[in-house]
Amino acid sequence: MAAPVDDMFSFCVDPGKVAGSVEVRFIDSIKGKGLFAKKSIKKGDSIFVERPLVAAQFLWNALYKYKACEFCLRALETAEENARRLSGNPGLSLPHPELCRVRPELHQACPQCQVMYCSSECRQAAADQYHRALCLGPSQEDPDHPINKLKDAWRSMHYPPETSSIMLMARMVALVKQAKDKAHWQKLFSHFCSRAANEEEEIAHKLLGEQFRGQLALLHSLFRAALYDDHLSRWFVPEGFRSLFALVGTNGQGIGTSSLSQWVHACDALELPAQQREHLDSFIDQLYKDIEKETGDFLNCEGSGLFMLQSSCNHSCIPNAEASFPDNNFLLHLSALNDINPGEEICISYLDCCQRDRSRHSRHKILRENYLFVCSCPKCVSQMDELDVTSEEEEEEEGEAEGETEGDEMEDEMTDV
Repeated sequence: MAAPVDDMFSFCVDPGKVAGSVEVRFIDSIKGKGLFAKKSIKKGDSIFVERPLVAAQFLWNALYKYKACEFCLRALETAEENARRLSGNPGLSLPHPELCRVRPELHQACPQCQVMYCSSECRQAAADQYHRALCLGPSQEDPDHPINKLKDAWRSMHYPPETSSIMLMARMVALVKQAKDKAHWQKLFSHFCSRAANEEEEIAHKLLGEQFRGQLALLHSLFRAALYDDHLSRWFVPEGFRSLFALVGTNGQGIGTSSLSQWVHACDALELPAQQREHLDSFIDQLYKDIEKETGDFLNCEGSGLFMLQSSCNHSCIPNAEASFPDNNFLLHLSALNDINPGEEICISYLDCCQRDRSRHSRHKILRENYLFVCSCPKCVSQMDELDVTSEEEEEEEGEAEGETEGDEMEDEMTDV
């Protein structure tokens, strides 16, 4: 069932304008709803900007000292601090430091538990929406606190690269707990894509990983002990917890923020003499090489969130839109990759660029394993009768090699911690 229009657009910046440009339609029982253009959209145009209902930083990401605002996930390190940590060069100085938009003088801590916010506005918004229900006060570092036990259990089951967080579910509970209109928030969450019981179980297992298939009951027990609320009793029975798990696994959108990336984009926009431009570009190229050598691919403050309108976008292997976070916070910008005609469906890709370039067999394998559907986009349909170049055996060998690489990176990261 599609959500009412006022709900679907209520978290957008300028919802009236967005409602005049796009609409949500029910497609069929397999795909569910989709987002469609109501008027012509040009390549590069912003389709909408949306804030999440709820968002949370990944737990390992926070443990690795990626400092982010507890509310909006804005990176709290200055670009120079970020570059020094990621490159392992404590004496590094960035040119044009005035282009860094991080303002440490505005940062504030929760008076009780000391978690950090980028501004007084974010601290107050968090307190008003969910933080009072989750604040640990002086028990912030107490390993025996029920919420810390829940976090530790999650980290022991869900290693980087992370795709979700148990704290996103915890904040959903806290939002309803603190809300005056509890039914309204429960209704908003009910609009997200739901799954059949067997699919919910499979999504939960994918989030945890094959080796932790039996651990869902432990997470459920810890979740209930830390957060139980009578108004949400259905979320705390085993079936309801599994449904909540599947909701986050199916609809969670990754969020990445970086003060360094924002500084680099600002540098790219500078008008400089040719020699200065060449020198600055060379400096940035070398910086990223140093970071890759020291840190690998883990560059951003990372988390996930639930976005009402964005969740209606379906997948395509040839997407005509993409989501990004250029403001260094949790505001999602959906932009057009191509010209989009009135009546055309607006699709994003659940695969990254490298995955989209792989064979149809490989793409379908990834989508089946992680999202439990078979893609029928124009690219996949056109390749139906073509012989896949990569055999299943080669795909398995690729997967094993990728797993070994991720395992090595994980071991290095944990050594650093």
